[in-house]
Amino acid sequence: MRVLVAMSGGVDSSMTAALLLDAGHDVTGVHLKMADTPSGLPGKGCCTLDDARDAARVADHLRIPFYTWNLSEAFRERVVDDFVASYADGRTPNPCIRCNERVKYRALLARARAMGFDALATGHHVRLRHEGGRWRLRRAADPGKDQTYVLSMARQDELAHTLWPAGEHPKADLRAMAAERGLLTAAKPDSHDVCFIPSGDLAGFLHSHLGERPGVVVDDDGTVLAEHDGAYRFTIGQRRGLGLAGQPEARYVTAIDGSTVHVGPRQALAVAEVTAEGAHWIAGRPPDAATLAGAGLAAQVRYRGEPLPAAVDDLGGGEVRVRFPEARPEGVAAGQAVVLYAGEECLGGATITG
Repeated sequence: MRVLVAMSGGVDSSMTAALLLDAGHDVTGVHLKMADTPSGLPGKGCCTLDDARDAARVADHLRIPFYTWNLSEAFRERVVDDFVASYADGRTPNPCIRCNERVKYRALLARARAMGFDALATGHHVRLRHEGGRWRLRRAADPGKDQTYVLSMARQDELAHTLWPAGEHPKADLRAMAAERGLLTAAKPDSHDVCFIPSGDLAGFLHSHLGERPGVVVDDDGTVLAEHDGAYRFTIGQRRGLGLAGQPEARYVTAIDGSTVHVGPRQALAVAEVTAEGAHWIAGRPPDAATLAGAGLAAQVRYRGEPLPAAVDDLGGGEVRVRFPEARPEGVAAGQAVVLYAGEECLGGATITG
């Protein structure tokens, strides 16, 4: 097949291109310029000039055609602006899901298909299987690197033209294979921060966009404990940096209501259920009633969160209620995704509203 490989400049996408070459595919690499991230920040993002240069050098080493596409405007409009607006509304978004949904996966796949490529490949750590007449998204071979959470918005027609070979291998094996091939990305650190905030200073980034928005921090009984200059500086479950030194008991952010930040004891963070909107099912339809009722169903509310036993009520109109009959998650925030699993299979997800 003619395959377009999104090459970020990291080891995963580098080995994705190499593995597809080994399999006999006609491979072309492309690096996406999505944010003006400065160089000299290894492991701090995925869009620096260093990353672009590394991707080009790997493509040259593999002797494959290579291009750089500037998608920075689309990325800013569809991901960064949405990220800022979500925080302004008191929600906690996941920009990686938005990026895959609107730019890095969905839009890139459409562009690749329009240009005559048979498939798109990325370095995501997921496994894809065609079983029972449909495509199934399964957790990666390396549980610690699994990225099904951020691809829970994938559709059947998209999965039919996607390849994810990196997810079939533990990360350590990918690095070893890259070293054997002499790829310069073999030992390159993973990126962990939001790619368009390489400094890791989320509050500073949001302040530059939203300015000061004064408000108060209140206890669970309504007592005003402190003032703040922006509710976007807080997130559900936060303990440190609340400006509450001297309180007899630790306080955690339990809710954000406009400019008012609510705090309370840790036990107030545990939730028994969440409501979510925009439910998407990878199969193209909801699971059977037995699965939704909790027969082996698990829900994950953070990218690196633990999947917990759950049951789902379909409220209609794309809205669902996810209940946690056993262990309860803590620090759940509106705007986050709740992603559902049946064993190793990712079934889909929705955006938490309450």
